[in-house]
Amino acid sequence: MRFASLGSGSEGNGLVVEAGASRVLLDCGFGIADTGRRLERLGLTPGDLAAVLVTHEHDDHLRGVFRFARRHGLPVYLTHGTYRAVGDGADVQVTLIDSHTPFTIGDLNVEPFTVPHDAAEPTQFVFGDGARRLGVLTDSGASTPHIESMLSGCAALVLECNHDRQMLAEGPYPPMLKKRVGGRYGHLDNGQAADLLKAIDCSHLQHVIAAHLSQKNNRPELAREALSGALGCEGEWIGIAGQQDGFDWRMIA
Repeated sequence: MRFASLGSGSEGNGLVVEAGASRVLLDCGFGIADTGRRLERLGLTPGDLAAVLVTHEHDDHLRGVFRFARRHGLPVYLTHGTYRAVGDGADVQVTLIDSHTPFTIGDLNVEPFTVPHDAAEPTQFVFGDGARRLGVLTDSGASTPHIESMLSGCAALVLECNHDRQMLAEGPYPPMLKKRVGGRYGHLDNGQAADLLKAIDCSHLQHVIAAHLSQKNNRPELAREALSGALGCEGEWIGIAGQQDGFDWRMIA
């Protein structure tokens, strides 16, 4: 099982997850051509994908989903609430999922779970191959016991470290946007992400990637410091999902 990022941040998000002969794209916040170039960087073409999954309807996650799926004949999986909020989907094979019900796509086991975020029915996912599990959590304003239960025992985590709380408070955003980003239905800060790691079983972790970093309100070294402090590891062991380059393939053994 392996995973890689096309890019992560407020300008666009996309994550590829592979198990056996099955590959899915989680979110597509880029245009059609840009998505193709980013896949090519990973040695993939759109035809290598089995489906596109959607976490929620915000533009940095949804922007290219339906155009990309329509162009390449890919099915799209998303919750009822997200689909209602999208108002698109013509000529696309849409599969509506329940945010509490696991399903499979080829060799991939997919476990959705709900998160607090200011969207219609936002969902994050745990992916598995029957032996190993990858947990993905971005776009959540807080952790919850349910989130912690879902992510506990994973072999790899892609974990939101959107902002440093002090940088957000002192940064250029207007007060209402600061309140939204830092609120319960906004985004996890570095300290919240670290606290989540302290609350779950991390004994099987092979990879931790800090994702969805704000370019104005965070720095990679701050995210690394927070997460490595929670895990008691070297800062360089913590990966960073960049906006332009994402991150290259990570193998889960």
